Amino acid sequence: MTFAVYADGTANLPGKLLEGITLLPSEFTMNGEPREYLGDIENFAMHEYYEGLRNGVSVKTSLLNTSLFITHFTPVLKAGTDIVYVAMSSGISGTYNAAKTAADILMEEYPERFVHIVDSHGCGFGSGMLAIRAAELSRQGMDTREASKILDDMVPHCCQYFTVDDLNFLKRTGRVSGAAAAIATTLHIKPILYGDHTGHIVSCANCRGRKKAIQKLAEKYREKRMDIADPAVYISHGDCIDDAEKLKELILAVTPDAQITVCAHEPFSGAHVGPGMLGLFFLGKER
Repeated sequence: MTFAVYADGTANLPGKLLEGITLLPSEFTMNGEPREYLGDIENFAMHEYYEGLRNGVSVKTSLLNTSLFITHFTPVLKAGTDIVYVAMSSGISGTYNAAKTAADILMEEYPERFVHIVDSHGCGFGSGMLAIRAAELSRQGMDTREASKILDDMVPHCCQYFTVDDLNFLKRTGRVSGAAAAIATTLHIKPILYGDHTGHIVSCANCRGRKKAIQKLAEKYREKRMDIADPAVYISHGDCIDDAEKLKELILAVTPDAQITVCAHEPFSGAHVGPGMLGLFFLGKER
């Protein structure tokens, strides 16, 4: 490894994909009770978490602060190793800016070292796939600055489309208006949302019913996918495994050799999109 690769719990990575990646601890509260999340998505009590959201449990998430980055990065830099950290989108979280501040402070203290913060313009597997690629480049022995440029150039190709079952969770965080949420609920409209080139969540389609929304996600994959061998595709879900498996079938119908990972959606952005969230992540021609 030529440089250390960091991500955090929002990267949504199961253990089999964590080789060469260090996850920073993150915290959230449920009804005021603090919980530390170390990124172990396979041991995340998904049903309990999303069932709590269904029943009105209050979940609050917090960004990673500058002092946390300094604490974790300093020993690595002292040991003579550069760092790449893949952050959740600056469009929806202040974590990127906190990490950038830490990087500037540390590179002034250790001028011979290089710390690069990747603004993934995504969350969940939208940042996780970049962390996976970063670890691959480090194992290949690539220079940190060269790898950082490759990762930044990769960001516009990280496609991330998702649908939600209940727009009221996005309403609570200001992503949609109360009126829009009420109309969509009444008419059984399921939006297709995505992370745009600025890292903000925007709508690109509306579907009447859940079944059509799942089909639309697969259509987005067909439209945007890159024609490469054994493409990696990631699906995450907010306690709706049957829908995730259906989406997997639709993706395999398009690309039979796709390497598909299906797992629970992490709790941080999960608090904002709610139970029933179904997300699709892959490398595409464009977002």
